[in-house]
Amino acid sequence: MTDRLPSGQTIGAIVLILAVLPFVVYAVPQVAGASHSYVVLSDSMSPEIKAGDVVVVDDQPTAQIEQNQVITYERPGSDQLVTHRVVAVLDENGETAFRTKGDANEDVDPQPVPTENVVGVVQFHIPLIGHVVSFASSDAGLLVFVILPAAGLAVSEVVSLYRDATASGADSGESSDANELPDGGGD
Repeated sequence: MTDRLPSGQTIGAIVLILAVLPFVVYAVPQVAGASHSYVVLSDSMSPEIKAGDVVVVDDQPTAQIEQNQVITYERPGSDQLVTHRVVAVLDENGETAFRTKGDANEDVDPQPVPTENVVGVVQFHIPLIGHVVSFASSDAGLLVFVILPAAGLAVSEVVSLYRDATASGADSGESSDANELPDGGGD
């Protein structure tokens, strides 16, 4: 029995899948059993979650959220999303709310988070790909990831069509010369 090493093509395919998979999870978090994904914009949760990471968030009943879980929520009075750790579960006049704090912050967040502002609980995070996602959604990213590849593909196709046309023209020219009769050869 001989042991075969994987071919370069197999290794290349595996590397490509591993490189693309985090972006698939970002774009379609449902493949990882989650509901949402967001690019982290600040280092308030460092060293665990840093700016440029992606958090993958799942809906969870707020009654099940406990202290020390990391949640993503809409900041009260704003549409800004924040991802911070729950440091206390509060009961305010019979309503549940959460006291949160960024791991890197000295103080707790000034306002408690009402349950209706909670988007979900962070299931895991993917380091660094948020930088690529943010760049891709910029004008420069559009140029690098869409316009330049499309232009390269268009140029490649034009060159290929030109080569095919010139090769086909040369072939048809040779075949028509071969079918001609020499001068005076018919009598």
